Amino acid sequence: MSKHYADIAFTPAVRKVQEHHGTASYFPAPDAAALADSAGDPLGLREQTYLEGRDGMYLASMGETGWPYVQFRGGPPGFLKVLDKHTIGWADFQGNLQYVSTGNIRAAERVAIIAVDYASQTRLKLFGRARIVTPEDGPDILKALTLEGYQGAVERAVIVEVEAYDWNCPRHITPRYTLAELEEIIDPVRQRIGRLEAENAALRARLAQL
Repeated sequence: MSKHYADIAFTPAVRKVQEHHGTASYFPAPDAAALADSAGDPLGLREQTYLEGRDGMYLASMGETGWPYVQFRGGPPGFLKVLDKHTIGWADFQGNLQYVSTGNIRAAERVAIIAVDYASQTRLKLFGRARIVTPEDGPDILKALTLEGYQGAVERAVIVEVEAYDWNCPRHITPRYTLAELEEIIDPVRQRIGRLEAENAALRARLAQL
């Protein structure tokens, strides 16, 4: 858990529930000094490597109606880029043309992100402040975030200044595997089967000669 995470997440209502369940002592209380510190928590090497290896994440924003909105954002592994130890970003591809997340971010910059690695049953939660960058406003930024060879139509970039993060409990994450991950497991088995079939065919041929 990064320094500012408790300051953001553990509101008085949350602390009251923690106290009710006897878990308040497990977690740090919000720190007035940390609340006064406007600098976000830097991403460590572990967090940076993890984020850049993901092929998808869940982005939560807040609408002007007061309702939260959660949307999946994905692409090839590496679509989510760490720009520096405080900043992440990605090229935003054309989707269902509703633009709910984009509108929400323009109205209220605060977002939350959950990035899950189902195969290893790990997930990282982040709080941050997001901004939209259009091709007209920041062509260099979009160029840096665009993935060569990927066919998605890039409409804008999303840049998030990370405020805090926490590694979430791995329990109850059902392991799932991508085709690429399964290929790594299946390919050695496939090769072994091929060798065994070749050996079997050779033995059959020798038996036929006898």
